[in-house]
Amino acid sequence: MDTRLRNERRRQASLARRNVYIQTPEVKSFFNTLAPGQRQKIVSEARSANQMILRRRNVRRRVLTALGVGVISVFAFLALVPIFFTFLNSFMSSSEITANYGIVFSSLPGGSQGTAEFIQRMPQLQLIPQQVSIEQYKKLLFMTPSYLFRYWNSIILTVPIVAGQLLVSLLASYSFMRYRRRRREVLFFLYIMLMLMPFQVTLVPNYLISDKLGLIDSYSSIILPGVFSTFSVYILTKYMRRIPSAYIDAAKIDGAGEWQIFTKIVLPNCKSAVCAMAILLFIDYWNMVEQPLIMLSNEEMRPLSVFLAQVNTDETGMAFAACALYMVPPLLVFLRGEDYLVEGVSQAGIK
Repeated sequence: MDTRLRNERRRQASLARRNVYIQTPEVKSFFNTLAPGQRQKIVSEARSANQMILRRRNVRRRVLTALGVGVISVFAFLALVPIFFTFLNSFMSSSEITANYGIVFSSLPGGSQGTAEFIQRMPQLQLIPQQVSIEQYKKLLFMTPSYLFRYWNSIILTVPIVAGQLLVSLLASYSFMRYRRRRREVLFFLYIMLMLMPFQVTLVPNYLISDKLGLIDSYSSIILPGVFSTFSVYILTKYMRRIPSAYIDAAKIDGAGEWQIFTKIVLPNCKSAVCAMAILLFIDYWNMVEQPLIMLSNEEMRPLSVFLAQVNTDETGMAFAACALYMVPPLLVFLRGEDYLVEGVSQAGIK
């Protein structure tokens, strides 16, 4: 048997093993029929076209990035200007503040004329004080005890609300995660409906219930409605439902109870969400105004947020200093837990 016939039989046997009984004819492309010089020309043209497309995409991406950064920078500047304005103007002397902004305060209702008037001239908005003075801080901290009392009132109201709401929301959210019956979705839908209601809608029922319970003019009339708020329950429930059920099943196989599952598995996985909620709740309730105005008739029990709205226009320098000190706790809380806030908000899906 000659070599040619042997090779042909081997090829047939190979095709039979691959279940291919008809040999596919070799297809010659148009590119293979070209001369080497023409091939090189086509490849170079295609390469230059692709480079042009990539260059245009990079330019478009850079332009969009620059526009996005510019827009974000403008909004960040507009958000930071009042903060810097308040801090820097708090070091101005009373005479300088009166000279710069006296025309604004005199035109307000209750000003020097007794009624509201149009501003006769443009006020001088000055960021950097001509003469640094801390006299208003001395007067505020050492000669105005009511400010320190109101500051302490804000802490007394805010800290129990944040701690109590986190405790209640963690237990309620764990119950919503573990409860597997049909009534769970109905009850959770009611929570969502309560969360979507404006605050002013629930303020009157809270006042009537507090009045019936004899809680008016006490801190409990503000703390108890804040502890049982629905926002934290909704966010933490959505977050807990993302925990893989395999973790809980493995813990149950190992003999863990519900309390051990809650403390050893759920809480460590919800650390970022809890910190994010603590920051958001602290900032929200630190700035509350409506609840103390309605629930507390005794002005000495009202928090600092209400006191700032009642500062006399004749004490503008002290008002700037009070606002500057008032912003310190929220800023410290935000800066301390910024990483947890970003992680918790991104994973919990807070819009």
